[in-house]
Amino acid sequence: MTTVAILPVSDASGERIYRAVAGEKQSTAYTAGEALNALTALLEGDEFSTLLIIQSFRPDGFFSAEQQHSNSAYLS
Repeated sequence: MTTVAILPVSDASGERIYRAVAGEKQSTAYTAGEALNALTALLEGDEFSTLLIIQSFRPDGFFSAEQQHSNSAYLS
């Protein structure tokens, strides 16, 4: 299974874009989904499977910023 990372980056004008990377292959787009779609088109059929994990370290309805901070020691 190929690992894919999608990272927020800034383009030359400072606008946020997303870079999807899998080994030597990469793509950029204005949304994470577009970057993933473009990268998927570059990968061979056996290089990409359907398991997708999205990890955001921002507070949300399930874990507040305080809860995330107090539990970060367990994740290291």
